[in-house]
Amino acid sequence: MSTIHVRADEGRRLAMIDGDHIAKTAVTGDGGAFEVFEVVSSAPGMAPPHVSPWTGVLYLLEGRVTAMVDGRPYDVRPGDLVVFPAGTPATFEVVGESARFLAITTGHGAGKFFEDFSRTVPAGRPAQESMDAIVSVTQRHGVATAGA
Repeated sequence: MSTIHVRADEGRRLAMIDGDHIAKTAVTGDGGAFEVFEVVSSAPGMAPPHVSPWTGVLYLLEGRVTAMVDGRPYDVRPGDLVVFPAGTPATFEVVGESARFLAITTGHGAGKFFEDFSRTVPAGRPAQESMDAIVSVTQRHGVATAGA
């Protein structure tokens, strides 16, 4: 593996219903694989908890969020970090106007999921209006709403 340098204004911007996910890099090496995203979110309301096949890390840079992991709420402030274990129901909600955080995920599935989601599900519309598309994308990538 070689050194990777991604500038602040670089990365693929993927419009999602919970904010823009900017794909910064994907790394695969002898030590494993991970992806790094910058997430800028102003989405009001909490999406239903969902279960992903990858572990995710949320490191808050700006704003404030409430993270829900396995039914437990966490008040997350700048500099705080929360781990969302694979296979565990989790979600987040922005507290206030907006938040910006780093999301680091294990493996290489989250990027494919985010790309498919951003192509398939219209951003800026209520999730209820796009539920058929959301279910289709989540099923293709092994993501499920909690309890589904």
